[in-house]
Amino acid sequence: MSYQPLLLNFEEAAELRKDLGKETLLGKKLARDIAQVNDYMAEVGIEVPGHGEGGGYEHNRHKQNYIHIDLAGRLFLITEETKYRDYIVEMLTAYANVYPTLESNVSRDTNPPGKIFHQTLNENMWMLYASCAYSCVFHTLSDEQKQHIETDLFKQMIDLFVVTYGHDFDIVHNHGLWAVAAVGICGYAINDQESVDKALYGLKLDKVSGGFLAQLDQLFSPDGYYMEGPYYHRFSLRPIYLFAEAIERRQPEIGIYEFNDSVIKTTSYAVFSTAFPDGTLPALNDSSKTISINDEGVIMATSVCYHRYEQSETLLSMANHQQDVWVQSAGKTLSDAVDAADEIKPFNWGSLFVTDGPKGEKGGLTILRHRDAQDDDTMALLWFGQHGSDHQYHSALDHGHYDGLHLSVFNRGQEVLHDYGFGRWVNVEPKFGGRYIPENKSYCKQTVAHNTVTVDQSTQNNFDTATAESRFGSKQFFKADDAKLQGMSGKISEYYEGVDMQRSVLLADIEEFEKPLVIDVYRIKADKEHSYDLPVHFSGQIIRTDFEYNTESTLRPMGESFGYQHLWNLASGDVEGSSLVSWLHGNSYYSLVTSAVEGSKVYFARLGANDPNFNLRSEPALILRQSGQNHVFASALETHGYFNEEFEASVGARGLVEAVTTLADNDDATVIEVTTTTGNTYRFAISNREAGQQELLHEMTIGDERVSFTGSFAQL
Repeated sequence: MSYQPLLLNFEEAAELRKDLGKETLLGKKLARDIAQVNDYMAEVGIEVPGHGEGGGYEHNRHKQNYIHIDLAGRLFLITEETKYRDYIVEMLTAYANVYPTLESNVSRDTNPPGKIFHQTLNENMWMLYASCAYSCVFHTLSDEQKQHIETDLFKQMIDLFVVTYGHDFDIVHNHGLWAVAAVGICGYAINDQESVDKALYGLKLDKVSGGFLAQLDQLFSPDGYYMEGPYYHRFSLRPIYLFAEAIERRQPEIGIYEFNDSVIKTTSYAVFSTAFPDGTLPALNDSSKTISINDEGVIMATSVCYHRYEQSETLLSMANHQQDVWVQSAGKTLSDAVDAADEIKPFNWGSLFVTDGPKGEKGGLTILRHRDAQDDDTMALLWFGQHGSDHQYHSALDHGHYDGLHLSVFNRGQEVLHDYGFGRWVNVEPKFGGRYIPENKSYCKQTVAHNTVTVDQSTQNNFDTATAESRFGSKQFFKADDAKLQGMSGKISEYYEGVDMQRSVLLADIEEFEKPLVIDVYRIKADKEHSYDLPVHFSGQIIRTDFEYNTESTLRPMGESFGYQHLWNLASGDVEGSSLVSWLHGNSYYSLVTSAVEGSKVYFARLGANDPNFNLRSEPALILRQSGQNHVFASALETHGYFNEEFEASVGARGLVEAVTTLADNDDATVIEVTTTTGNTYRFAISNREAGQQELLHEMTIGDERVSFTGSFAQL
């Protein structure tokens, strides 16, 4: 068979050519790519800079070079304009001219350096995309041109990855995925099957100790979840799909898309289904707050899943949200389907439980979703998986956060209770070289930076990675078959010595409330008394409280360590019975009402203390501090009202929830009561039994009243 480009053959390119100038998703994508590449070719031309620091000029020029020759390759096949071919050939020739004489760059972290970049990860990416571009022009090159580019550039790069850094090549890790995909795709592009085999099956060719198949087999949980979280997970989708498409085209007998029960589909859906309704991905572990389903890898995955796996309405909805497709035959299929659809509703993956750990044995995350008549989605996410570090690659790459039982809530188009994400100004060189800022460890990873309980103002697992890696949570229950009342619950044990915790979250659709109530019951069992803090991270402006508080005339940090040193103590107040705090965020009001015991306090805090370089974002937080031995934080989060400053409109600024009370708590069940200003009361019961015992009858006495229920939870 004659040579064909790796990811887009000549016949497919002719089909994609039909969308040039059209207002389809593919047509608009092609127009954007053409404008982008034309501008870059005109403004930059052929430039091969020397070494530079991560995020600096040289780094970004090398990165933009590989991005644009990759785009140019597909544009050459689709438009048949030779200027794109000439640009690729000149660029690859320029790199081949200098690559053999380049010294190693200087590593800025534990990742070994390449010759172009400060870490081999970036060099892998460069070779992968450059190889894709090369395959698009291969059929136009002379033997002399091929020999120069392959001998002085690609073969030397392959040697760097599989020989010089062979000890890293077989590591099962998201960096390892890029390494094997880069070598495999380059091998296909230059007709080097020996290198392809190493990329597929590992240096030992055993399919277990390394290689792409081992990566797909070992990297993800049975539900497709990747331990480091969605930020790194979506980054893995690009090499997966680029290499998988090349494999399917060159070695279809492998059946890569069916491999391991279609793990490529499973792991893609694990990313898709965790997204907030606005498309952003939750900031679990070290994560950007802005990464979304518009990420290049997710766009590839959406197109290929629709083309090769199932043509579902949800994938159509995702593509409509992304307003983008992959420039490839799969993208053409999806673009045509969106163009032909009469109506496409917002995407909705529903409520779900996703396991963590290679065998699904290390906890996971649960998500509750509710869509109302206005197509507004309320989503709550509860996290209780394993610590998100991966020490088998490099000991310093601990991306895990100490955030067991963290809760995020989203509705009305915005994150209501949020996670800070990572402390990093990506590629902003003046901010610590664009790398992780020191405050990523001193604040962002600490437990107080998340919406979960701290014990004695300290951090889970004593902020020790080895200890954290030995522990993980478990699912208490997850039930979402009744849209009126859904529930999820997780448990963690010994994250603090002698302390067990269970957090249960209900999404209750009750007629008199505008949006579902988020009922949060955080139960703590301990072997002695402790001080318990429940931080609540939100955005917006405080509107009112139902308790008096004193503001601080002199700002002081909330503490000296475990992240508290970065929080200013702005004000505090004593509370009894329950506390109400209401705030305005965007066009919505939110009220959080939390049960309280004698001696409870509410602190108003703001991030920014002990931050001399202004590295941290200035964000508000509430800290609910209560003391005891066995203890329950019972809360109700209410969404209410509407505010529009432009039209001077404000309605429903006061919510309906007046008080939340814990009526009963023991190892059998916990019962709480929500009281409203309209005189109504709502009681919710949560089972504290092990999973196999929850369906049996629960009976409790509350005052003079005997109450009973069956199941994991109930509205009484």
